Amino acid sequence: MESAARAQSGAAAADLPRELLDGLAELAVRTGLNLQEGQELVMTVPAAALPLARAITAAAYRAGAGLVTPIISDREITLARFEHASADSFDRAPNWLYEGMAQAFERGAARLALVGEDPLLLAEQDAGKVAQANRANATAYRPALAAISGFHINWSIIGCPTMDWAQRIFPDLPASDALDRLAAAISMTARLDRPDPVAAWAEHNAQLAKRCKMLNEARFDALRFRGPGTDLTVGLAQGHFWQGGASQARNGVICNPNIPTEEVFTTPHAARVNGHVRATKPLSHQGSLLEEIEMSFEEGRAVSARATRGGDILREMLATDEGAARLGEVALVPHSSPVSQSGLLYYNTLFDENAASHIAMGQCYASCFEGGDSLSKDEIRARGGNESLIHVDWMIGSEKIDVDGLRDGAEPVALMRQGEWT
Repeated sequence: MESAARAQSGAAAADLPRELLDGLAELAVRTGLNLQEGQELVMTVPAAALPLARAITAAAYRAGAGLVTPIISDREITLARFEHASADSFDRAPNWLYEGMAQAFERGAARLALVGEDPLLLAEQDAGKVAQANRANATAYRPALAAISGFHINWSIIGCPTMDWAQRIFPDLPASDALDRLAAAISMTARLDRPDPVAAWAEHNAQLAKRCKMLNEARFDALRFRGPGTDLTVGLAQGHFWQGGASQARNGVICNPNIPTEEVFTTPHAARVNGHVRATKPLSHQGSLLEEIEMSFEEGRAVSARATRGGDILREMLATDEGAARLGEVALVPHSSPVSQSGLLYYNTLFDENAASHIAMGQCYASCFEGGDSLSKDEIRARGGNESLIHVDWMIGSEKIDVDGLRDGAEPVALMRQGEWT
């Protein structure tokens, strides 16, 4: 019965409206990646999202792609490892694959990630094995990740509605209705409900650019978040640079790394974060759900951390390496964003982080420094940038959170009140 249900799930995914698949595909290629003539594309795809991957491949070749290479994952294959593999399997990762991806990026390939897998696929698996596998994978992926975190290439992430994901969000609806609801939500947050989605994204990117310009000119030393369970001061790195929406990669291509995106973000100072903070949304991390996260920071480091669900996963995550317990990103998102107004918990950070202001544990982005293209790792570290194998965003904003910009010796500047830009 279970296999039959999964087969039916795959068929339902293939029955997504053609206009939705084509709309997402054009948006991914033209706005997300801005794929260039002759450029190769490396695309990671959950098997349930193959209908969208096929549409994207066709759109990419129409745009002049040199070669599209998909790398496909599958839920049954993933689960088989946790059910049957020996203990030492979880310390292994496909280094050869990630080294090949890194070589492709060095040679100019673009990177696209499709998300749509069951967000809680590993929730019932052994937390220690999940943490082992995540650590091994993060270590092996580092050469490829460097091209992304350093923004050497044009890259993007986009969501595909799938049955497994839909039924996590809408567990009380019939499967087909759940898929329809998720498809409608993704269409709305991707601005496919506008007459010209590509033009709508250009307008949205212009608004985000104005926010970034204001913040870059303000040169705040720190941000202070206040609200229920939260009084957190996030020092900003020396020479930090705000980004949001479309940005130019080092290869000269302007792309939208995330679709959807509602954030403006920059780099905190790894040693200047103090106070306490409470999550405003659950965090879906590596197949498990973490709820009601609370952390206290002293001199940049998380000195205490708890969660009412997934606490063991949280502790394993923070113990990944020295930088995992420090911040690598701070982002501001208005409560009125389309993702927030959908009223849904997507169990996927691509969407949930765009419903609320957030912080990220771990690796910083080199591009979030003035002149970041030319800075060495040592120079980034000296300015307060953090280094880690992980980069995990979690949401701390809501309609009850205020944000102030701080400068030494000056009165605080109100940036957000009750979750909205002032």
